Amino acid sequence: MIGQKHIFKNIPNSMNDTDILMHLQGEKVNWEYVQTLKESTQFKDEVLSGWLNVSVKTFRSYKKPDQEIDINIKEHVLLLLSLVQHGKKIFRSMEKFGEWLNSENFYFNKKAPIDYLKTITGIRFIDDRLTAMEYGDNV
Repeated sequence: MIGQKHIFKNIPNSMNDTDILMHLQGEKVNWEYVQTLKESTQFKDEVLSGWLNVSVKTFRSYKKPDQEIDINIKEHVLLLLSLVQHGKKIFRSMEKFGEWLNSENFYFNKKAPIDYLKTITGIRFIDDRLTAMEYGDNV
């Protein structure tokens, strides 16, 4: 078992396309990554499966050690873990980051940032907004 610390140690706060491709080539992105996403966010399976655009049953199957995970789901999980790291860095806790993710936001067309996590583009958009916050932008 790899463990949460090892997984987070190897995932930067922000991942570009090269980082993602190298990680997918060099690391075995498996059920431990999915479990780390679940444990680190404390979101329910229904929410996490929605982010990954899979059924709850399929999501739960990804938490089994012998289950093969589709490459597009692996990419999505990597980007979500990177976003979680970035959010925890900005907000100093997952709890505060989770509150921000779930709150309606003027800068997101009065939607909650969490509504954007179903797509890679949406994750990158939220990550860009976190970077803007680091530099003092109101988001």
